[in-house]
Amino acid sequence: MKLRLGALIVAFCACLAAPAWAQDAPAVAQAKDKDTLRALIAAAKTEGAIAYWDAVVTPETNDELTAAFRKYYGLPASFQVKYTLAATLNVVTRVEQEVNSGNVTIDIASLASPPWINSLIAKNHIMKYDSPEHANYKRAIDSGLGRAGYFVPVGAYSFIPGWNGDNMDFKGTSWRDVLGAVPPGRISTNDAPNSATGLLSYMGLRQHLGIDFFRELAKMKPRFIVRSEQVAEALVIGQDMMAFGGSAGRFMQSNEKGANLKFLHPKEGIVLLPDGVFITAKAPHPNAAKLWMDFVLSETGQTILSRKEALMSMRSGFKSPLPEYAPAIDDLKVMPIDWNKITAEDIQKGKAEWQSIFAP
Repeated sequence: MKLRLGALIVAFCACLAAPAWAQDAPAVAQAKDKDTLRALIAAAKTEGAIAYWDAVVTPETNDELTAAFRKYYGLPASFQVKYTLAATLNVVTRVEQEVNSGNVTIDIASLASPPWINSLIAKNHIMKYDSPEHANYKRAIDSGLGRAGYFVPVGAYSFIPGWNGDNMDFKGTSWRDVLGAVPPGRISTNDAPNSATGLLSYMGLRQHLGIDFFRELAKMKPRFIVRSEQVAEALVIGQDMMAFGGSAGRFMQSNEKGANLKFLHPKEGIVLLPDGVFITAKAPHPNAAKLWMDFVLSETGQTILSRKEALMSMRSGFKSPLPEYAPAIDDLKVMPIDWNKITAEDIQKGKAEWQSIFAP
């Protein structure tokens, strides 16, 4: 009788517990530490919102990320994802203004400038958070493209030559093949002084191509453009015949609308720009921020970012859904850049040199 009573009690308790388990979000089912994640989700629900700034993610991509994020963690439709897309230097300016004033409204920011992010860490402006997803980015961290416990690349991209296949049949394979490929004034390049990533790309290419290459490029009288979508649009409408520093993601998005933009990964290699994601030290929604970081670094988040923005994932074992636009890192020749050795002084020297070449 006692055994039967004991079994009934166990069964009754299991029935009481079943509804709680049944209501677990998909992320909990996959988590190793389920109780910790349940507590984090509950705290994020109480916060009710997250705010992030980014220099890459388009509104359409944000909408898909937001819907998948809520579903992944079982968050209500009322949970707000406040998102701002801005040029790289605008992200830098806004983050620095907030952290220096102490009036922080941004929870998460993403920008492809490891030297700048490292400078924020040195000033204690970035939250120390050991995301469970960081273990999947060990190679990126070991390569200096991230920093354990602080930031890793939410994706990577590069600025590469592009052209309109309807207007031009370019057969080049090298960065040097771009020189003289179109008449003066019919090519664009990154406006490096007004683009943090454009400047870093210049500095990286400068190391491997030499200053004389850029002096020859300057003779082509390029137009200077900050935003990659504007670079692609100028090719689509025929304003430019070639772009020196376009983005595969923006080319892809134009082609999805009927364009025929082509691009090249030059044989000398590319400068890889790792889009580091981090949480501000005084984030107003710290628990929601941790969930967002975990999500965008998860396989689900990486798949959305790769498919929608052609960002190259640095997650171990990740298979790109768009290998043409966002190939695996191992399939590309990457110019080695030691981001950890680049100082603020180096960046100012690089900016001054670019201006001396292109805007003397």
